[in-house]
This record gives sequence, C-alpha cells and structure tokens, in this order.
Amino acid sequence: MPTVAPLTDARRARHLAEQVPDPELPMLTLADLGVLRDVEVAADGTVTASLTPTYSGCPAMAEMRADVASRLHAAGFAQVEIRTVLDPPWTSDWITPAGRRKLAEHGIAPPGAAPRHTSGPVPLELSAVRHAVPCPRCGSSDTQETSRFAATSCKALWRCRSCLEPFEYVKEI
Repeated sequence: MPTVAPLTDARRARHLAEQVPDPELPMLTLADLGVLRDVEVAADGTVTASLTPTYSGCPAMAEMRADVASRLHAAGFAQVEIRTVLDPPWTSDWITPAGRRKLAEHGIAPPGAAPRHTSGPVPLELSAVRHAVPCPRCGSSDTQETSRFAATSCKALWRCRSCLEPFEYVKEI
C-alpha cells in the first residue's frame, strides 16, 4: 500500500487559502477567481498570503483578507500576514476554467478574453460590450444588456431574448 506524504506547512497553508470562497461570488474560491497570488511560509512559521484585487478599490478585499487570515489561524498558523499585490493588475483572464464553469452553472455568464492594454493602469472597462454574451441558461446568443452595472461593479445585467431569463455577466477587465 503506497504511503501519502504529509502536506508541508507551505502546501497545507496554500491549500487552505485556495479554499476560501469569494465574498461576492461564493460559488468561486479565491483560487478560482485568480486573486490568490501566492502563499509562503517563512522559516519562523509566518504565513504570508498575497492577494490581488479584481480592481482598485474593490470593497470585497477587506473581507477576503479577513477570511484568508481567519482560515489560516483556525488551522493553527499563529503568525499570518496578508499582502495586497497590485502589479501586475488582476485580469478576468485569471479566472480558472473551473471558475468559469462554476459561474455558468450558477447562471452567471463568464467573461470572454480581456482587452489588451499597452501600458499604464488597467481601467475598469466601462464601454459597452460589443460582442454577443451567450445566455448561461439556454446558450442562446440572442441577448441584450439591460443595465451596465449589477450587484457589483465588475458585473452587468443581461436578458436572454430566447428564454427570457435575466442573468449577470462578469465583465472583461
């Protein structure tokens, strides 16, 4: 019978942090969303988790930081530091395939490819979406935007003209 090597502190800390749900999209973990950048354990046992906000000023960052710290403390890590990493800035391209699948399964249209920027700060794209957003319920491309903003700044409200269901759409950032 093969033996399974125990998780090192670094692997265990990373695994714990990866399981923390996003406060605004709880069907996703911070790893699914791509905001968990790194988890390290120093020689003195201090765990440092690095997070990148989806956009500057994201109100969910305080909750994310607290949830990661709480999860790590509850697992027995006494010294926990949470860092915010802004460079490179987060992009919706960092949402994992599993995260995109989970969004669609929960009736939220995942983003397409993010726009490419040459240099400087990455703006929260507020221009109208110029492509079809498939309905996450029926798959129809006959959809229309009904509101540029939804429950969070990084989502918009859409409606399917085929099944007539409303749905949220995660914007490309």
